[in-house]
Order: sequence, then C-alpha cells, then structure tokens
Amino acid sequence: MYRLIDDYLSQWREDKHRKPLVIQGARQVGKTYAVLEFGRKHYDNVAYFNFQTSPSLEKTFEEDLRPAYLLPILSHISGQTITKGRTLIVFDEIQLCERALTSLKYFCEEAPEYHFVAAGSLLGVAVNRERYAFPVGKVDRYTMYPMNLEEFLIALGERELVARIKTCFTDHKPMPAALHEAGLRLYRQYLVVGGMPEAVARFVETGDYIQVRHVQETIQMDYLDDMSKYQDNANEIKKTRLTYGTIAVQLSKKNTRFQYKLIKKGARAAEYENAIQWLVTANLVHQVYRAEQIMKPLDNYKDIDDFKIFLSDMGLLCAQKDIRPDDVFFMEEELAEFKGGMIENYVDSQLAMNGLRTYFWRNEKGTKEVDFVVSLDGKLIPIEAKSGDRVTSVSLNDYVKEFKPAYSIRISQRNFGFENGILSLPLYAAFCIK
Repeated sequence: MYRLIDDYLSQWREDKHRKPLVIQGARQVGKTYAVLEFGRKHYDNVAYFNFQTSPSLEKTFEEDLRPAYLLPILSHISGQTITKGRTLIVFDEIQLCERALTSLKYFCEEAPEYHFVAAGSLLGVAVNRERYAFPVGKVDRYTMYPMNLEEFLIALGERELVARIKTCFTDHKPMPAALHEAGLRLYRQYLVVGGMPEAVARFVETGDYIQVRHVQETIQMDYLDDMSKYQDNANEIKKTRLTYGTIAVQLSKKNTRFQYKLIKKGARAAEYENAIQWLVTANLVHQVYRAEQIMKPLDNYKDIDDFKIFLSDMGLLCAQKDIRPDDVFFMEEELAEFKGGMIENYVDSQLAMNGLRTYFWRNEKGTKEVDFVVSLDGKLIPIEAKSGDRVTSVSLNDYVKEFKPAYSIRISQRNFGFENGILSLPLYAAFCIK
C-alpha cells in the first residue's frame, strides 16, 4: 500500500546532508513494512535487525559503538554484504537497545555514507523511562501515523478520485455531483475502518466490517498491554488505561474540552497528567490546547489547563465507542451527541498527519468557539468542522471580525467553493490542508 512516508524516504535518500533516520510512531502503524518495502525498491539489499525477535543482538553493542567495529559484525549476523550507499541498514524496535540508539551518533559522525533507518514503537516512552542518551542533532526524525484518507482511498484503488479532489482543492471548483457523493461515502467508510494498515488491508480484501472490528479490538488490547509493559507503577498503569478508555466519552459531550471528572468522580489534573503525557508520547492520542491569544507563535499562548484530546485513529475511536457502520453511514439520531466530537477527531487526525500543530479558540466568556487554528504559509487560519451541510457559524463570524484572518476554512458535507473569504471543503478533502 502507498504511504506518505514513501515520498519522505525518497527525499531523505537523496539528501546530501542525510543522517541516520529514526522513525517513531504508535505500534502497528506500518513502520517496518514501509521501510522494508522502500529498501527492497531502492537498494541492492537490506540488512535487517530486530531487537525484539533477536534480543541477543544487544550484546553486539556492549563492547564498542564505533562503525569500524560494528559493521563487519552486523554484516556477519545479517548474512548481507553491507555496502556504502547501496545497502539499507534497518534497526527495528530500537527502543529495546539503548546502546544501539546511541551508536547512531557515531554512524552520523564517522560513517555518514552508510544509510541507516531505525524504527521504534513507544520510542519516546522508552527514552523517557530509561533516560537514554538520545543522539540529539545526529539523527533525522520522522513521526509516522495511521493512514490518512488519501492513503485509504489509494488503497481502495481510487487514485483518480484523489487526483480530482486535489485539483478541486487547488482550483476551488466543485466536484461533479456523482463524485462528490462517492467521496462522502468513502469518507464514511474511513470513519469506520480508520487508518491502521492491517484494518485497511482486511477491508480491502474482504469488505467485511466485522473482521475489521476484530482487528481493531486486537490492536486496542495490544495498546493496553503496552501500558503495562512500559510503566512500572501499577497505579499509573490503571490511570493510563482509564484515561485512554474515556476519550470517546469526552468527545460525546457538547463541550469536547477534556474533563477529568469524566475519568472518575473527584479526579484531578495532578493525578492524571502523567497518564495523559504517556499517551501523547506513545502517539496514541493528540492533545490540542486552547490558544489564549491569536498571535504567532501559537505555542507561546497555549493554555496548558484547557485542552482537548483526540485518538490517533478514527477506526479505533469507533471501536472504543462500539459504533456500528450503519450508525456512521446514516448518522442515526442515537449518534447525535457524538457526531460533533467524532468529526473534530477526524479533522484533527488529518491535520496532524500532515505535520500541522492544531489549537482551538474560545472567547473569554466561553460562549463562542472555533474548532481549530493552524499556521498555513505563515498565516493563522481558523478551521470549522461541521458534520452536516448546515454551516452557519456565529463563532467563526465573530472570530473573523476580531482577528481578520487572510481567509477561513469550513469543512462540511458541502462541495468545494470559495465565497466571502471562506474556503469551503467537503469532509473528504481535509487531507489536502498542508
């Protein structure tokens, strides 16, 4: 399956300032598959080392971390001749070997002509936990996410539709009615299936949502197991699991601001801030802060006590809430309270997958709110996300009057268009915002 990281890896390979690349991201987002496929297509051979399946590998790094010492040993272990620029060397699950991570510093300094990619699930969590000597400044870094809607559409064989969506986005011209309806239908399928590669592959193969849900539930259980594996304190494990399990509940409220009382009665920030940070660092959730002032850089003006939390994958969100496909396809009334939060989660995930930092705005009285504010081409742009085609928004109008943005973006079921300074995007085109 096509992944956005393919384009990044191609650029990295040709970059004369290339450093060893560290890819991090949640478990099962496709890191290993993407790297091995890239190596197969663009290199003579791949020397692959997995610190989870071969724990004895760790001993290789105990005596000396210099490339001159390690390269002949790595070549022998892998059974591959390692050649400068023609072999891709892959360290997988590198979070399990601190010294292997540290060795990347020496490969950067003493053997930059060798091509190294290291991948790790929960790498940020492991580094914080073990206090690794991370090779700061000596590696390139890339965060990999689940598949966005563009990747999902391509996996379903809809490349022509993707091209048409991009053209309409650029030209601000409406999609033909039949294609617009097709885009909305596929978008709703994405809400249910999500972007975890195994779930997408199962859907492409079978079209069976029951099998897809089974994959999602298995991934959820794996994530819960990781919370135990990478935390030593039983109380913190419990808090992290409780916090993760309440995300869908948080998004079911009219005000999707994160509320500790929804975790359990009497819960306080001091008790659960470590659990939230663990989930963020593990790339399982995304934390979006309120911007106290609409000024650059937005990060300087975030209110650390006022935030929302979204799950990294839409399919896992629907699985956590036990939402049936028909609930999404027909937006049943029973889903009414959840629709707003679900659409916010979807839009945030597409923006985050494109590397955008998201914030939201609320006026001082707390009566008006704009879903997202992002920096695009040096301009602070407000984004409203609507689940239907009724798009009137007093909050966005007030924001525009007060802050006078270059333009605004409204995402809804409506077709493409641009009028009165508002760029209208259909829900299936959120991936175009970069």
